[in-house]
Amino acid sequence: MRVPAPVNEKLNTVFGAAARDARLRLGLTQADVAERVGIAMEVYSRMERGRMLPRAQTLRRLCDVLAVSSDTLLGVGPGSAQVSPQASPRQEDSLELRRLVRALRDLEPRQLKAVARVVRTVVSVMPPTPPAPRKKPSARKRRAG
Repeated sequence: MRVPAPVNEKLNTVFGAAARDARLRLGLTQADVAERVGIAMEVYSRMERGRMLPRAQTLRRLCDVLAVSSDTLLGVGPGSAQVSPQASPRQEDSLELRRLVRALRDLEPRQLKAVARVVRTVVSVMPPTPPAPRKKPSARKRRAG
């Protein structure tokens, strides 16, 4: 006979899965969420893996960052709340861009100024990216003749 998992383990697992789903819908990394919530990335990672639950204050901040209700994260209530459309990242907010922004936040003002100069110079000398080629229809129509 299988013994049911303790309530905390079930809740941890439900919470972790809901947090992960919300994060992925928003296109965020674990580091993005942790930074916005103000916790260590390792702590957030443990939450997503179902190893721990957040404190009440952290839960509230997670709800704001992940754009979901606490009911959704805790697996209670009718269904899961949808992520608000304005919370989804812009297309240009790629993973690489978010990593770069995190690195830039650690720079001193004079370092940041130097990086900004380099970026402006590179952008000014690089040709614009050409638009993606249009796909041609795969089946050609034959002319009646």
